[in-house]
Amino acid sequence: MPPKVVITGMGIVSSIGMSVEENFHSLTNYKSGISTIENIDTLHKNNIKVGEIKLTNRQLAQKLGVAENNAYSRTSLLGILAIKEALKQAQIPEKEIPNLGFINASSVGGMDMTERYFYQYENDPSIRRYITTHNIGEVTHQIADYFSLKSIVTGVSTACSSSANAIIIALNLIRTGRAKCLIAGGVDSLSKFTINGFNSLMILSDSACKPFDSQRKGLNLGEAGAFLMLETEENARKHNRTILAEISGWGNANDAYHQTASSENGEGAFLAMQKALQVAELHPTDIDYVNAHGTATLNNDLSESKALIRIFGESQTPDFSSTKAFTGHTLAAASSVEAVFSVLALQHEVIFPNLNYDSSMEEVSIRPQTRVKHKKIKHVLSNSFGFGGNCSTLIFSKP
Repeated sequence: MPPKVVITGMGIVSSIGMSVEENFHSLTNYKSGISTIENIDTLHKNNIKVGEIKLTNRQLAQKLGVAENNAYSRTSLLGILAIKEALKQAQIPEKEIPNLGFINASSVGGMDMTERYFYQYENDPSIRRYITTHNIGEVTHQIADYFSLKSIVTGVSTACSSSANAIIIALNLIRTGRAKCLIAGGVDSLSKFTINGFNSLMILSDSACKPFDSQRKGLNLGEAGAFLMLETEENARKHNRTILAEISGWGNANDAYHQTASSENGEGAFLAMQKALQVAELHPTDIDYVNAHGTATLNNDLSESKALIRIFGESQTPDFSSTKAFTGHTLAAASSVEAVFSVLALQHEVIFPNLNYDSSMEEVSIRPQTRVKHKKIKHVLSNSFGFGGNCSTLIFSKP
């Protein structure tokens, strides 16, 4: 019988807070982190809204006590800050940290640094060191090297479902006995490339996004890092660690419908949720809250709504909401950000509000929860869907 995998530590930095506690306070006090861009010099400064962490790279480096010129990307700095909190909450002794495995998800990688110096590389050899920080693997190793991690270290990139898949990979490593304790999650920073890329797709909003609303205009990009400490239940109890939640179900599916769009009937989302429920040995009626992907794009929200109805039924869909109106869409970090939020929902028995919602879509009758709601919560289902149809679902349960 494979061991149960539990969560014993969490860490997060996002536009609504630089810790788990700060994020929870913002979620329960309707405090959104959506604003205008300050840290990036872009032509779109006044045209779009983003979930930006209002600290410069210099300030982030100072918080960590590292030199600004050591080629750490913004992505690496945000990831390190989040992991430090997760290690502290799990009370991992310093001597044991190098033995931890590390599964990191990202899509931006160190792009914020390589694009910043792009036009100077030819004439200034001293900054060519930043070229090596571009790829996701290098960011993963920058973070691993900061903590002197010497066990399993690898990176995952499946667009916006990346950190859910990083968690699933960690689960499989633990369940098959190849690891006892792993850090898993994801981190992405804002960059010109992603701003321009999503703008070219014409899916960015010039105002705060409105997930599942009939008047939704598009998403707000965001930046964040979020990581979970995963281990076997036996290992957690052996070391007297507090168990925050169990990961009871997971599923990944790809409908291969389109390069960027979700299928009209939400096939990939439906299959991922169906698989997660089967793994957890739960019925749809057992789910108390769905943290929806909910990007506030025309295509995604309707597709996900149809998938929810296919799984739960139109009249039996549980309370659901998208928290992206708080943080923005943090790309590869979105799944782990919302994993932290899902565990907080379990711990505090609270459903977080779907901000900015005014009117329901004509095509479906289900409506998200728009106010903070307290209720008994035993199982939370969290969705994450990526470009190319890569859909992943995680189920978090009370231990």
